[in-house]
Amino acid sequence: MTQAPIDVYSWATPNGHKVHIMLEECGLPYRAHPIHIGKGDQFDPGFLKISPNNKIPAITDPLGPDGQPISLFESGAILVYLAGKTGKFLPTGDRERYEVLQWLMFQMGGVGPMLGQAHHFRLYAPEKIGYAIERYSNEAKRLYGVIDKQLSSHPFIAGDSYSIADIAIFPWLRSWENQGIVLADYPHLKKWFEGIAARPAVQRGVKVLADLRQPLTGDKEREILFGSTQYQRH
Repeated sequence: MTQAPIDVYSWATPNGHKVHIMLEECGLPYRAHPIHIGKGDQFDPGFLKISPNNKIPAITDPLGPDGQPISLFESGAILVYLAGKTGKFLPTGDRERYEVLQWLMFQMGGVGPMLGQAHHFRLYAPEKIGYAIERYSNEAKRLYGVIDKQLSSHPFIAGDSYSIADIAIFPWLRSWENQGIVLADYPHLKKWFEGIAARPAVQRGVKVLADLRQPLTGDKEREILFGSTQYQRH
């Protein structure tokens, strides 16, 4: 059966890029629908039906596991789904599979939230809070150190093979300068990063919707992303 395009509701952010890269790596047909998070598209009732947490990305696959449409939110869950659908980038052996999944959870529970906070307090917070900047910048350095140590004895995050763990972590490290990181301080990570960045599918993936993203400058956008709008019930 021919695969109909997967609809991807996304924006040019690290979490969005994870899914864009995975789709490119797997060679799956897809259509990217911009969810402009600075304008509040994430609160649209239609989007909330497939992403009740009002976060990007989300997907709708017209050909789900039972042949029926399926919608998914949470980028990590989408990566696992696409790996299962295609048989790519997630090993089938139990030991190897759990090795990948633990590093995926490391990204979802640590790298994403902590580097996101580093971005916020270093770049976007309306006031500079020294304690917060120091705390999250130091946590960024700690996480980079964990990754660098892992890569000192493995070519990829979860072992010998490129996997969804690499796909999940890479986009979050693209803004290393904004996180207060000197990439040369992490030589194993730097080598891995440059290798991932050179992959053609990765290069295509990070371009998806990128031309629509603009620097965050307006007070209205800041309020939508960081203010009371986030905490209303939608």
